[in-house]
Amino acid sequence: MDMRDMVVYAIGDVHGCHDELRALEQKIQIDAQRFRGRKIIIMLGDYIDRGPHSRRVIDHLMAPPPKGLQRICLVGNHEVALLLYLDGHLSRETWLGYGGRETLFSYGVDPDRLISLYGSSEQADARIREAIPASHVDFLRTLPAMVCSDQFVFVHAGIRPGIALEAQDEGDLLNIREEFFQAAHRLDRWVVHGHTIVDAPTLDGRRLDIDTGAFQTGRLTALRIVGKYGRLLSSQD
Repeated sequence: MDMRDMVVYAIGDVHGCHDELRALEQKIQIDAQRFRGRKIIIMLGDYIDRGPHSRRVIDHLMAPPPKGLQRICLVGNHEVALLLYLDGHLSRETWLGYGGRETLFSYGVDPDRLISLYGSSEQADARIREAIPASHVDFLRTLPAMVCSDQFVFVHAGIRPGIALEAQDEGDLLNIREEFFQAAHRLDRWVVHGHTIVDAPTLDGRRLDIDTGAFQTGRLTALRIVGKYGRLLSSQD
């Protein structure tokens, strides 16, 4: 991605917090009016689970972005977990414990009631799979794992040190923590990511984590990048 003459707004983990996302986007729209050139929102993944409105968040992200802005949505580990469950590669119990319970509530499904009706049967799984629109599943399957420019990497969790960007494993991009954190001062690009909740985004070497735990704190964070300069925006400010 060529970021010259571009204003980028990276947004951290939403986790079903639709109201916070709308509030933050309104602030971004106002902020963006002071700049010329292309303006783009990069969502860093984890749109579902844990918070109350996963379905509304996906509907929102599938709709056109705010006027005057483009939008790229990256995939997070929670989207991948949902797809793994739907494809039969992750157990229902594991997915529900991962935050899937709240996601199903947002689609009007009470998994405990289903299981009491059908037991731990394939019929319960079939009813759950029917509840999630095919358009949502198709959207989640198309999401890229990383966006790069000459100076920046945007990714859900981080990158594995010492591995070329084109050779990174998707499992690392969506889940890595310690190995990435330990190499923060040796990175050759700035890496903007989420996945690990922080009280306040603070630059660590050449990485910046902007996941401020919106589903717990009500605070969804964005990083605006213009050239070499960054500024944080919050849904709560």
